[in-house]
Amino acid sequence: MKAFDFLLTKREEKPRSHGITMVLDKGLGLSTAESLMDISGDYVDYLKFGWGTSIIHDAEIIKAKVEMYKSHNVTPYTGGTLFELAYMNDKLDDFFNRAHELGFPAIEVSDGSINLSHDEKLKSIRKAKKDGFEVLSEVGKKDPNLDKELSLDERISYMQSELDAGSSLIIVEAREGGKNIGIFDASGNAKEDEIDYILDRFDGDRILWEAPNKDQQVFFILKLGNTVNLGNVSSDDITSLETLRQGLRGDTVGKII
Repeated sequence: MKAFDFLLTKREEKPRSHGITMVLDKGLGLSTAESLMDISGDYVDYLKFGWGTSIIHDAEIIKAKVEMYKSHNVTPYTGGTLFELAYMNDKLDDFFNRAHELGFPAIEVSDGSINLSHDEKLKSIRKAKKDGFEVLSEVGKKDPNLDKELSLDERISYMQSELDAGSSLIIVEAREGGKNIGIFDASGNAKEDEIDYILDRFDGDRILWEAPNKDQQVFFILKLGNTVNLGNVSSDDITSLETLRQGLRGDTVGKII
C-alpha cells in the first residue's frame, strides 16, 4: 500500500502499453540501482544502459544488474551506441551473443553516430528480432547539423519502416541534454508544430519521446496526457516524473487529461 494511496491517480499497471518511462543508467552501482528500484521501480518500464558504459564494467556486475532490473518487471536494454560500435567493427554476432549471455532481453538499434544505410539498419532490426531480442530503434542523428538534414517526412518514413521491420517502440532522438536536436530548439523548447506534424502521420503510442528535462516532461504530459511515453529520464528524476504524471506537483496539479 502506498503511503497516501487514496490520493493517487489511476495508472495502468506494468507491463504497460502506455505511459512508459525509460530511464538512463549511466553506470549505477548494483546496490544503488537496487535501492532505486526498491523505491521507484513501479514507475520504470525500460532501463537503458547508456551508450557504451556497459563495455567498461565487469560482466558479472552487468549481469547482476540486468537480473535485478528484470526482477522488478523492468526491461533493461543496451544503448544504441553499443550496437553502432559492434556494427562498425563487424562484431554484430558477437554483440548479440554476449547480450544474450548477460541476460539482456532487448537492444536498441540506432545510427546516430555512424554512417549506416537505412536498408542495413532495417536488416539489423530484423536480425536482432530473429535472434530473440525486443528491439527499440532510434531515429535521428547526434550531430545537430546532420540531424537538421533529415526532413520531417524522412523521419516519419524511417519511423514507419522500422516499426514494420519489428521495432516495438521508436525513439525520437534528443540525446541526454535535450537541446538543439530533433524536436527541441537550442533552448530545449519543444517544436510543437513539428510534433503535431509527426503525430498526424504516425501512431503516437509507438513513440518514445526522449525528454530528459523537467520542462520537456511537463510539456508532453500537458499536451498528450499522462499516458505519453517518455525516455532518457535521469535516475534521479524517476519519482519527480511520476508525480508530474499523477498531477502531484504544481506544474500538473488539476491539469491531467
